[in-house]
Amino acid sequence: MGIKAKVALGVVAGIVVISACSAATDDKGSNSSSDKGTSVSDTAGKKADKKTSKQPEKKAAGSQADQFKAFVNKNGSAKEKAAVTHITKVQGADKQNDIMDTADIYTDFTGGLMGEGAAPSELITSAFKDWKHSKNGLVTVYDATGETITNSEF
Repeated sequence: MGIKAKVALGVVAGIVVISACSAATDDKGSNSSSDKGTSVSDTAGKKADKKTSKQPEKKAAGSQADQFKAFVNKNGSAKEKAAVTHITKVQGADKQNDIMDTADIYTDFTGGLMGEGAAPSELITSAFKDWKHSKNGLVTVYDATGETITNSEF
C-alpha cells in the first residue's frame, strides 16, 4: 500500500469518526422522543404564549433602573443605597446569554474617572454583581456626559 493510499484511508477514517460523533451528540434543535406527536404550530403557539405572558410581567416590574434600585434598597448596604440614588438609566441587564453580556449604568455624577462619582461607582458595580450573574459579563458606569467612570466584570 502506497503512501497516498494510507493518507486517503486516514482522511476517510477521520471523516467517518467526525460524522459519527456529530450524529451521536444531542442537538437541541432536533426532535427528541418527547417532541414527537406535536406539530410545528403547537410548539409555535406555546412559544408565542410564553413570550406574551412574560411581556406584561416585565412592564409591571418597572424599568431596569427601578428594578436594580429596588434590589439594592432591599439587599444593599447604606453606602450602596446612597450610591444608587444617582442612577438615571440601566441598559442591557435584562438580556443575558453568558457569551458576552454587557450592561451600562448611567448616573448623574460629573467629572468622569477622576470625578466625584469614582468611589460610589465602584459600589454600584459591586451591587450590580450581587444582582446579576454572568460567566462573561461587563458592567460599565457612565457619568452625566457619557464618560466612563468605571467598569467591572459581573
